[in-house]
Amino acid sequence: MPIAENEGEGEEKELPGGKVAFALGGGLSNPGAGKERGEGTRVVFEDVVEGEKAKKRTKYGDGNAAVKSALEDMIKEDEKVKERHNWKDYWVCEGIVVKVMSKKLAEKGCYKKKGVVKKVIEKYLGEIEMLDTKHVLRVDQAELETVIPQIGGLVKIVNGAYRGMNARFLSINTDKYCAKVQIEKGLYDGRVLQAVDYEDICKLA
Repeated sequence: MPIAENEGEGEEKELPGGKVAFALGGGLSNPGAGKERGEGTRVVFEDVVEGEKAKKRTKYGDGNAAVKSALEDMIKEDEKVKERHNWKDYWVCEGIVVKVMSKKLAEKGCYKKKGVVKKVIEKYLGEIEMLDTKHVLRVDQAELETVIPQIGGLVKIVNGAYRGMNARFLSINTDKYCAKVQIEKGLYDGRVLQAVDYEDICKLA
């Protein structure tokens, strides 16, 4: 009767014909051992690669952030150049709403009243049509003030880097006497200007 018996180091089996064979446990191979070693090596390699990438990111920083920063610096420098070139000592222009601040015109009921600039004479003199009376007056820009519209209204940038462009009035900063606007149409369509002085923008009629 065939028997099988395990005795410590090996397994004894009786084969047909009375022959006995031994199978030593220590000689058996683990079919999954090579695969596991390969996976372990790959994991270690991937960790090393990720570590090197992290070092490079730390050393050189985020590439997108660097490009964005460089672009912002270029825009600021460009604005400084345009500011020097486009700033003038006259700002009154056709199509804007202004407030008359001449006390001499108080007796005509025009003091602190609003009107639309219909014509500009020799850069500094505005021909103003009053909104309420429709009277037409000629007033020097020194006696005029710019008018700020409600949020969402259109303005004309009357001085500075973006002089002559139309923009959408987004918000106001009363502490710093400036406004946030977004340019509409033209080369700089969509550009947001974070801090434009009150006196450099004026409501469009």
